[in-house]
This record gives sequence, structure tokens and C-alpha cells, in this order.
Amino acid sequence: MKLNKVLVGVVFGIVGAVWHLFWSFLVWLGWAQAFLDFIFTLHFITPPYKIAAFDFITAALLITVVFVLWFVLGIIAAAVWNIFHKP
Repeated sequence: MKLNKVLVGVVFGIVGAVWHLFWSFLVWLGWAQAFLDFIFTLHFITPPYKIAAFDFITAALLITVVFVLWFVLGIIAAAVWNIFHKP
């Protein structure tokens, strides 16, 4: 089965963007620090980071950059799939 590279890129991009939209929402609510501390503690790591105040422009840039990077990653993943799965 041959994959459509652009479609896979869009799917990857949406998944990455939605995850980072969720993260931005946690920061906006003020819950991100507790979440991050919990995740680090689960990995036996003393939490070293402090979450900054929410900024809409920073959140928008984060979501946009992640979408673009994951879009490219999706295109690469589909291209590799197509190379190894010839019809």
C-alpha cells in the first residue's frame, strides 16, 4: 500500500499541534507545573524546570512550529514507508 505523503504529513502535523495546544492550555490554566513535576517524578527525576507565564504569541508560535516540523516528519515517514513497501 502506497501512502500519500502530504496526507500523512497533515495527520502527523495535526497530532503534534493538538498535543502542544493541550500543553498551552495547561499553561494557561496554571496546571502545567504540577503536570510537569508529576511526569519528572514518575521518571525518578527531581523537577528542574519552572513554567513561565502564559503568552498567546508564544503559544501560537509553538503550535505552528510543531505543526510544520511534524508535517515534514510525516512526509519523511511516508516516503520511507513507500520505499520499503512497493506494490
